[in-house]
Formats: sequence, structure tokens, C-alpha cells
Amino acid sequence: MFKYKDLDGKTCYAYSWRLTKNDPLRKGKPRDIPLREKERLIQEDLLRGISHSGGNTTVLAYVEKYIETKSGVRDTTKANYKTVLNILKKKPFGRMKIKDVRQSDARLFLVALSNEGKGISSIYNVRGVLRPAFRMAYDDQLISRNPFDFMMKTIMQTKYVKRNALSKDQTHRFLNFLKSDKHFSEYHDGIQFLFETGLRISEFAGLTLDDIDMENKKIRIDHELMRNSNMEYYVDKPKTDAGIRTIPLSSTAYQTLQRILEKRPDKYDNFVVYGRPEAPKKEYSRFLFYDKNGLPRVALHWEHYMSQAIAKHNKIYKKELPKITPHMCRHTYATNRVAVGMSPKTLQYLMGHESIETTMQYYVHWNDQLAEEEVKKIDGLQQADSEDEDEELYTEDVDLKNEVEE
Repeated sequence: MFKYKDLDGKTCYAYSWRLTKNDPLRKGKPRDIPLREKERLIQEDLLRGISHSGGNTTVLAYVEKYIETKSGVRDTTKANYKTVLNILKKKPFGRMKIKDVRQSDARLFLVALSNEGKGISSIYNVRGVLRPAFRMAYDDQLISRNPFDFMMKTIMQTKYVKRNALSKDQTHRFLNFLKSDKHFSEYHDGIQFLFETGLRISEFAGLTLDDIDMENKKIRIDHELMRNSNMEYYVDKPKTDAGIRTIPLSSTAYQTLQRILEKRPDKYDNFVVYGRPEAPKKEYSRFLFYDKNGLPRVALHWEHYMSQAIAKHNKIYKKELPKITPHMCRHTYATNRVAVGMSPKTLQYLMGHESIETTMQYYVHWNDQLAEEEVKKIDGLQQADSEDEDEELYTEDVDLKNEVEE
């Protein structure tokens, strides 16, 4: 037995069946490092200012403690916490002591999740919880470094699939199919409005009559409509402060919104959704879209409509469309706006992004067709400038000739 005082003054004990590595292991006893080695490790930790006893906490227990420090989080974040805890409960990694976790262990844990078929976004979510949890352990002086402080691309380089924007042809074919189809025509205007405004689907779902200024052709975005796993509706503020913005409507968006308002049923306007304390106001009603039960349509509704429409389109036509989601409408909007010359800073504001890097790196997608159109546009401008210059030179020559003749 080795008795010592931890950094907080608490008396602690370490045990082993062997004093040194040369001592034989007693029959039937578990293999463990000898006591002298334990003493050395404990003293090294104490000298580095690391609480040795606290470091014996398991990864699962410490992540639970980290989650307890969070309050006022969104339901989607709570669901993510629950998912991570369920993974840790099933994996040996969750039973490891936090002081024993090395960066190689952290890397192998995430790689194992990938090999099991977990999607890249799911793995990023797991790391998004574990990294700050271990940062808290570092701040608590339980570990000497954060094992999750590494770039994900070093282990997931070949797993990342970049989201793509739709081409003009794909967008037109999809919208034309929706418009002409007897069943899916009901959703055409809503989906076209997503392509024309680049709204997040939760922002779009949360639009009410109070957010619309048809006279000045603008809409105000300052909240999102959400629904949790218990099918409970609530309104939350946007993801970031940059999400609060006023969006001017293009002529196409304005006409589309006019049709939406004309078709919109008002018999469900008494349905009220309550906002969280962080939301701009307490009660929300008079939403733009309702389902057959009189409840506001949320993100899952629109994802389902698009998925079903694509399945039907591809069953009818040989030239298939790719999978289309509400978020892909947002990517397409960003790419199209840059293609027609919108400044990145303006686009950043309209998208509701805090960082322009997010706008340009993750939401603007270039392809051969757009590059060719851009070159033709520039070439056309250069030719126009050249013609204007020739015209000016011709005019100067005529003036000079007249002066000589005079």
C-alpha cells in the first residue's frame, strides 16, 4: 500500500500485489503494475499539478459530469448528448480512466466508429462532446493534455463527402416536376421559396404573417420553429446572432410568397407555439404551412416531401435527379448568388453566417458549367469595353480630322 495526499489535500491509497517488477505474481491474483511503479506515476502527476485520484474517473462518468454543467441547451443538443452517452456505455473506451486515455486511444475510438458504419456527421458530433469534456478535465488538472486535440481530417480524410449545389438544369427539372405533378404540386411554392431565399429549413418553418412585410418586399428572420422527439413544438432563437436579419425578396421570391399567402388556410391560426426564454417573444401563431392535422410543418415534413418527390421522378424519368434536401436548397442559393456577382459580404449577411469563411468554404460550390459561364461573362464585358474604347478613338479621330480641315 502507498499512502499519499492528493492536490486537494485528500488522503489517498494505492495498492498492488507486487512491490517491484521482480516479485512473482500470486496465483489467482489479477495482473497489475507493481507498487513502486504506481508511486512513481503518482508522484510525477502531482509534480505536474495533476490530481491523480480525480483522473481515475471513467470517460463515461466524466462526460456525464460535463453534460451536467450545461444548461439551457437546445433539444437537438440534448439528443446528441444522449446519443454520445449511449455509445460510451457500450464501448470499452467509456470504461477507460480519463488519465489513461492517450491521443492514439482517442483516434482509434473514432476510427472504430467509422469502421462500424457511423456517418461522418455522427462522428463529428461524438468528438464535439468528448473534446470539450476532456478540455474541462484538463482545466480541472486531472490530465496533462487533451487527447482529442487533433484535426479530424488526419483520420477521416477519405470519409468526408462534400455537400453539392444543384445545377440550373437539375433545379429547373425538379421544380417543373413538382409543379406538374398532381400530388406534389402542393409543395412547389414552398420549395421554390427555399431556393429563392436560402433560408434554413427551421427558419422557413417558423415564418409567420407577423414576419412578412409585403409592402416593402421583405421578411424578418429572428426565430426558428423546432419539434423535439416527444413531438412537442417550440420556438428558439437562431443558431447565432448573425441569424437575426431582414431579407429583401427577389421578384420571383415575392411572387412565390404571394401564391403561398393566397393558398394559406387561416382556420389553424389559433394554434400557438410557445417560445423559449431566449426567443424574441413568448407566443407564435399564424404560420405559413400546416399539415393535415392543423399542426405547423417542420423540417421533417419538407425532407419527406422532397424524398418522396425525387423517388417518383426517378421512377418515371431515365435522367435521374440526385438526393435533394432542404439544406441543399440553401447551398444552391449561395452558389447561384455568387455566380451572378453578389458580393461575399452581402451573401454572408443573407445566409445568416457569423463567418464569411463558412459562407465561401462550405456553401459556395463551383463546377465546370459555372466556371465556363463566368469566363464568358468576363469575356463579354471585356469585348464591350474594347468596343467602347474603339468608339472613343474613332470619335477622337473624327474630331482631329475636322480640326485639320478647318
